[in-house]
Amino acid sequence: MTKIPISVLELATVTEGGNFKTAIDNTVKVAQNAESLGYTRIWMAEHHNMEYIASSATSVLIGHVAEKTQTIRVGSGGIMLPNHSPLVIAEQFGTLETMYPNRIDLGLGRAPGSDQLTAMALRRNQETAHAFPNDIKQLQAYFSEENRDAKVRAFPGEGLDIPLYILGSSTDSAYLAAEMGLPYAFAAHFAPAQFRTVINIYRNNFKPSEKLAKPYVMACVNVLAADTDEEAQILLNSLISLIIGILTNTRRPLRPLEAVPEAYNIPEVKNAVNNMLACTFVGSQETIKQSLSIFIAENNIDELIVASHIYDLDAKLKSFTILSEALAV
Repeated sequence: MTKIPISVLELATVTEGGNFKTAIDNTVKVAQNAESLGYTRIWMAEHHNMEYIASSATSVLIGHVAEKTQTIRVGSGGIMLPNHSPLVIAEQFGTLETMYPNRIDLGLGRAPGSDQLTAMALRRNQETAHAFPNDIKQLQAYFSEENRDAKVRAFPGEGLDIPLYILGSSTDSAYLAAEMGLPYAFAAHFAPAQFRTVINIYRNNFKPSEKLAKPYVMACVNVLAADTDEEAQILLNSLISLIIGILTNTRRPLRPLEAVPEAYNIPEVKNAVNNMLACTFVGSQETIKQSLSIFIAENNIDELIVASHIYDLDAKLKSFTILSEALAV
């Protein structure tokens, strides 16, 4: 297997017994650990009106993590552009790139990262998702040197080379990333059903751009690694509980569980959870190596982005270490 970049997706999830401060502190520790292991980047995801996720002010959190690290790239996975004016995002990420040169990524998503009522509270109308392609083009314009003659300009931001990525879980985002010639990151960690179909659409329709000569596929998957397969399966119980909370709108902090939640035994719930776990890799170093090597090779993945919802911070950091060793060439 050819060695590929490994990166991290973080939501700054609140764990049982913790709070928003500990969630943010732990995100910094995850970033520092990933940096020491040679991971390429850490991205934070924008979510709103979610009681146990601390990454709502994504640009602020990116700056905090970048300040506490030295070399790892830090960015958004993603900024939900319908929630924001492109000018505001150009200014925010222009500021971040100015403060932390050559380390900032801007991943962009079309979804609100929340419910529709919250999306309205973010001061944007419901039609903004349809303007997503034009908003990206406007964002690119603000970053370009050619914008210097425009009446509205982004300072700082103008003339800065900030990499853009399209995030998605559907065919629409794949077509858009292909049309714009941008890297494409697919959210297989929660929406794996269309993964292979969508990345084929992206590759088959890709048009080279000034920024990218050929398709670049980034697959976000769940990885829960431990010393043994049995220990890793226990870690999986927490993720199953988290997914059930999302599906049933009974969210709770991430918590340790020795056994699967009782609701998992309901056939409809179990089927829905298992469908969401289709791109989840659980086990010891050898198990992870075998399963991920097959996944990467079969799908010709260019970069792996890892989400690891693990209650205990030490176990979480260890999971990243085991993964790094498993995929080392």
